[in-house]
Amino acid sequence: EGVEALTPRQIADLTTADITIRGVDRNKVILDGGFKLENGIRILDTDGVQVENMTARNYLSNGFYWTGSDRYRGSYLTAYRNGDYGIYAFDAYHGQFDHSYGGGSPDAGFYIGECYQCDAVIDHVVSKYNGLGYSGTNSGGDLYIVNSEFANNRAGIVPNSGSYEQCYPGRDNVIVGNLVHDNNYLKGDGIDVSLLAQGNGILPAGSINNVIERNRVWNHDRTGIAMVPFPESDPNDVIPPESELDKPCDPTKKPTIAEEDIPSDVLWNATGNRIIGNVVENSGLADLGSGTIPADNESLKALDNCFSDNTFETSAPADIEALAPCEGEGSGGD
Repeated sequence: EGVEALTPRQIADLTTADITIRGVDRNKVILDGGFKLENGIRILDTDGVQVENMTARNYLSNGFYWTGSDRYRGSYLTAYRNGDYGIYAFDAYHGQFDHSYGGGSPDAGFYIGECYQCDAVIDHVVSKYNGLGYSGTNSGGDLYIVNSEFANNRAGIVPNSGSYEQCYPGRDNVIVGNLVHDNNYLKGDGIDVSLLAQGNGILPAGSINNVIERNRVWNHDRTGIAMVPFPESDPNDVIPPESELDKPCDPTKKPTIAEEDIPSDVLWNATGNRIIGNVVENSGLADLGSGTIPADNESLKALDNCFSDNTFETSAPADIEALAPCEGEGSGGD
């Protein structure tokens, strides 16, 4: 206590369990990587580490980073102008990010990836001027993104899937009560996925069985809330059967089929999502949308996602709530 500036080399990697690192002033306890060091604070295979009340900036990779951790928490943190992610958890469980800011990262301001059931919460955070406001590859299961603001990123909230990391597909996220707006940012650096996703608010890309409810979403060049498939080239596996989806993540999992039988491309469809009670407005292409690809002729009349009780002006396909309501039979539609 009483220290108002820390040299990042002093506490860059942490391997001690059950400790709290707390700054005395979020705006004065500043870790600065000088565009030379990789990470501000990195917690490696260590449980129970809490980091609070400080800033990490100008790192080549990440501001604050937990990997292989359990019972983690990052609170009242600021991470900006870092080269990969702002505040990041990978293969980590039972965690929380709250009252924090992530800005100026070409990948994402906040990220939780490769976990199921994650049992994690992102609450009261602000994410701006990133490639993606939130990115989560192959994560979900009691994972809540709530009460937060995602603005002026290339794209807002983008849970996604792909066999390049374990725990695929991404699934069972709860996205509720957020402000998502003006995610049309084109000036800053962005990873390839953010370039594909730019101009969209909430965009599950191949992520399934999510609940998207009571968010306010506005001012997007493309869509406010839309379900889209994610095409993966040179995948490591095919999409697992539905019977595998309730199993905990196994980071040592082998491919479902022989390597020589894996196709050159896999299309991760965004299905089973429930979009309910959101207010969406001022979208260039459509306020609500679904670009899922039907698996067979029997599903050509269905979107494999449902939309109900939303306030919106436009949708693609048209009249989307009549076509695919969350209760009862849809109209068939076009």
